[in-house]
Amino acid sequence: MSNIALGIEYLGSNYCGWQRQSHAKSVQQTLEQVLSKIADEPIQVNCAGRTDTGVHATGQVVNFHCTKERPKKAWILGANTQLPNDIAVRWVKTVPTDFHARFSAVARRYRYLIANTKAKPAILHSGLTWVRQSLDIDAMNEACQYFPGEQDFSAFQASSCQSSTAMRNIHHLKVSKQDEYCIIDIKANAFLHHMVRNIAGTLITIGRGHKPSSWTNELLVSKNRNLAAATASPNGLYLVDVDYPEEFDIPRVPIGPLFL
Repeated sequence: MSNIALGIEYLGSNYCGWQRQSHAKSVQQTLEQVLSKIADEPIQVNCAGRTDTGVHATGQVVNFHCTKERPKKAWILGANTQLPNDIAVRWVKTVPTDFHARFSAVARRYRYLIANTKAKPAILHSGLTWVRQSLDIDAMNEACQYFPGEQDFSAFQASSCQSSTAMRNIHHLKVSKQDEYCIIDIKANAFLHHMVRNIAGTLITIGRGHKPSSWTNELLVSKNRNLAAATASPNGLYLVDVDYPEEFDIPRVPIGPLFL
């Protein structure tokens, strides 16, 4: 039996999120249906990050076990021929039997893309969050300084989160401006449910001038989700990269030009 890893890219706008649901179409269900046809047997995949409704990915990683031998092009070309246009397989690799897309991962990286324009954007409207008011990037970056390191992120944890602990280790958090786009870049060992969107909502509030940069420190100390800003829209959120130990030699896909 082979253990196969795939690199997956998708726009999440038309899906209820990554995870298979009985009541709505998911990315996982759509991908598994196609892979099962190619394998001629039922396929269930594990993913690196279970993205929410409307969230996108350029660097999602999945793995699955298969008893049938298939050439690599069958998993890429065969799958992409049958998948809808908003899901694509980018690479394939046979991996050791102990590789697991989720549990072998040591870090995940997300980017949140904001169109900071006076008028709403028409291009990529489902892939951007629109903020009309001019954002103070310096103030947002000052607010970011309180996040790196291992600490309790209860103030940025969704009430529906099922994690047994709110302790997470953020490797970096920074905000940059590229023309009319504002990009929030965050990397951590793992994330709580809605954690990135809750952080983005708080940074946007600070960027608008509604709160000082030190507010993020107050929220972290409070551990109270009710004191933080509203959850930001899923539209601008992308899972862009996943880190694994070097021994697995997992391929990396360059992040697209909008996300430099």
